[in-house]
Amino acid sequence: QSNVTSYGATALAIITLEAFAGVWINAFIVCVLGIGWVKKKTLNSNEKILLLLGFSRFWYLCISWAYSFLARIYPNYLYVHIILQLAVFFQTFFNYSNLWVSACLCVFYCIKIANFRNSFFIYLKVKIDRMVPLLLLGSGILAFAMGIVAYDVADKPHCNNHNSTRQGNFGKARIRMDKHFFPSFFLAGFGYAASFMTVIFSAVFLLFSLWRHKRKMQTNSMKDLSMDAHVRAMKSILSFLVMYSINFVCLVLEMVYVTEKRSHMTFLIVVFQYTFPGVHSLILIFSNPKLEKTLLKILSLERIVKCKFC
Repeated sequence: QSNVTSYGATALAIITLEAFAGVWINAFIVCVLGIGWVKKKTLNSNEKILLLLGFSRFWYLCISWAYSFLARIYPNYLYVHIILQLAVFFQTFFNYSNLWVSACLCVFYCIKIANFRNSFFIYLKVKIDRMVPLLLLGSGILAFAMGIVAYDVADKPHCNNHNSTRQGNFGKARIRMDKHFFPSFFLAGFGYAASFMTVIFSAVFLLFSLWRHKRKMQTNSMKDLSMDAHVRAMKSILSFLVMYSINFVCLVLEMVYVTEKRSHMTFLIVVFQYTFPGVHSLILIFSNPKLEKTLLKILSLERIVKCKFC
């Protein structure tokens, strides 16, 4: 019993640190872009995607941490059926918003920066700014649909709510694998795989465009400022691709270990899922000149205040 209690306390402490770090990072993105929106009355397409991404990750981390806290400290509160359903719905909604808006960001970088002479690609490059609101709306609709599916799954009688001890999207409880639950697994896997493939194709197209552009520059013996844009976008997407790959593996393993009450694999999966929204958002901050400049200004002011205080 003492080992179980110590395991739960350690897990909750690590999850809490990761969640609060991610919450502050994404809150910074939302605040900076939101203030800029209020001042300028407008946002460019990149800032719109980043604002929605930071917003969805902020609430995903808040709801996930609240659920984990209640599941370990006050599990009786989760015995109320509607609370479990709402927690599953909102966590699934914001998680899928996170995944799909991230995929939209990669597609935006690819279309905006890559250079191809294909007429359809040129059409997309011209229309991408107008398409961004539609892409974000589509991501929200898809996330809402998956949230409804998760809400329905939580309402099934084969969910044993009293054994709920872990963090996840569909498996908030020990779930008996039967014919009613496999469609939900299929939909979850399809949603993860589709967003993952979108990121892969965006990275491949941008990498191919960078290779062609670099070869052309070497042939013509000239410099081009767009090379820097290619390199910056490529670094951002490749770092995202690596993290997204690990996250995708964790999401698959989460469905495999959905019935495990306590295991080291489940703990590692949960730890990375809390790490991903914060670390990737930090990468996006340093990939965006406006956010990076604001963050460095805040850190320098804090350093000056500390020096004066000392």
